[in-house]
Amino acid sequence: MMIRPISPAKLVAELADRLAADAPGGRLRVAVDGPASAGPDPLAAALVDPLRVRGRAAVHVPASGFLRPASLRFEFGRHNPDAFYEGWLDEAGLMREVLDPVDPGRILPSLWDPVTDRATRAPYRELPADGIVLVSGQFLLGGLLAFDVAVHLTQSAAALARRTPASELWTVPAFARYDDEVAPATFADVVVRMDDPRHPALVENA
Repeated sequence: MMIRPISPAKLVAELADRLAADAPGGRLRVAVDGPASAGPDPLAAALVDPLRVRGRAAVHVPASGFLRPASLRFEFGRHNPDAFYEGWLDEAGLMREVLDPVDPGRILPSLWDPVTDRATRAPYRELPADGIVLVSGQFLLGGLLAFDVAVHLTQSAAALARRTPASELWTVPAFARYDDEVAPATFADVVVRMDDPRHPALVENA
């Protein structure tokens, strides 16, 4: 295993090159997985324009737009790490509306607003036959969700605790469970160390 430091701009460029060349002529479902402190949402958003320049239309779908209603998320309390890990994400809705829709040319970019706790009523987005869907968020791998390419952003336990806001430190045990039970870094197509998102490093096989 080799660790290759890379600038954020170069990381985006290399990922865009790789994704643009994958499944030419076909639709591509990409997970950008990792804790919020590792920056999966900003990385996925940063890929949209470079992919377009490379001839592949892309839609960024933050998984935070597919959380379950508060009555279900907080059934066991607002700060329960096990519920956060196991039951906050509406995997069925994400599959139905984004990853495996009846019409692959139309996807729903969000379903539920966790702030207002209401349906977002977002309009559908059109996606060409060779379009790329970039789903970003946490706990995306190893479950029911089907992806063609998995990008996993990893942080050491110390970095995760240091970069997680104090009000969200209760979530840290959930990420430890994810690493222990799913071990996404062992099978993701691309693994990026994000102990400091300003200085990422690609994990490559020697």
